[in-house]
Amino acid sequence: MTDLKLFRLDADGRDVELQGSTVALEVELQRRIEAGMGQMLGIRFLASEYPTGPWHRGRIDSLGLDESNTPVVIEYKKGSDSGVVSQAVSYLSWLRSARHEFEALVKEKVGTEAAEAIDWRNPRMVCIAADFSHHDRVAVHDLHKRIDLVRYRVFDGGLLSLLLVESAPGTTSPASARRRPPGREVTVDVDDGTKSVQATLDAVSDDLRALYVELDEVLTASGEVEVDAKQHYIASVIFRRKHEAILIYLRVDPDTVVLEEGFSRDMRGIGHLGTGDLEVRISSAACLEKAGPLIRRAFEAA
Repeated sequence: MTDLKLFRLDADGRDVELQGSTVALEVELQRRIEAGMGQMLGIRFLASEYPTGPWHRGRIDSLGLDESNTPVVIEYKKGSDSGVVSQAVSYLSWLRSARHEFEALVKEKVGTEAAEAIDWRNPRMVCIAADFSHHDRVAVHDLHKRIDLVRYRVFDGGLLSLLLVESAPGTTSPASARRRPPGREVTVDVDDGTKSVQATLDAVSDDLRALYVELDEVLTASGEVEVDAKQHYIASVIFRRKHEAILIYLRVDPDTVVLEEGFSRDMRGIGHLGTGDLEVRISSAACLEKAGPLIRRAFEAA
């Protein structure tokens, strides 16, 4: 049995199946679950309709923190929506790059102790909908993300049922699972020398690692990244552990950019490890969002 069935005794003492339905408006489902999130899902409610900024271009229906102090993103669909899984992956990507922002939210809503105890190893996504496609149910197991698919139904008498129909455990690995063609691995500079991506990620803080995972997705979504001083480079990536920042050197003319102190800098005539005349400093998810148009320009000009 893959669906929850509810029965009620009638006047003759016979069990009659209750016919479930869906909500008229998605917000009805969202408000009801937000009000009882602790009892229904074991998740502490933090925020509703939370904006993810111009890069991810969305609003997360609900943000929460589960019983194991893991960050949770919850999305609702009143019907069936084959796009719910891709939306889940996008919001989990935002969550990993917005650690400071999420921690500040937890500190405000729950307290400092909870904020300091957040477990970032495997953030979680809960998708609640009337149904899910077969492709979505298969896909969640191949995404290396922790995603729960929950089917809902509403019944007469104010009854609401929630049934977990699929659950993917995800992975605790902080590095991007994106594969690169053999022999074309990106190398990255980290303060005192050039190392492979994985060696560099092992050497930096969790915050910088999470930012790089997000940056890697942005860069590889546009094309291959060459960070060595070779003829066809597009961008260089350098970690600055002391300053908790990632520096990107882009092949963009600084004269065409409105430079911002602490974010972008003209590197012409200044010695530096990277290749590219425009330096962009990324120290937060907001900086990464702001850098997006500049990164796209670098690829368009290549």
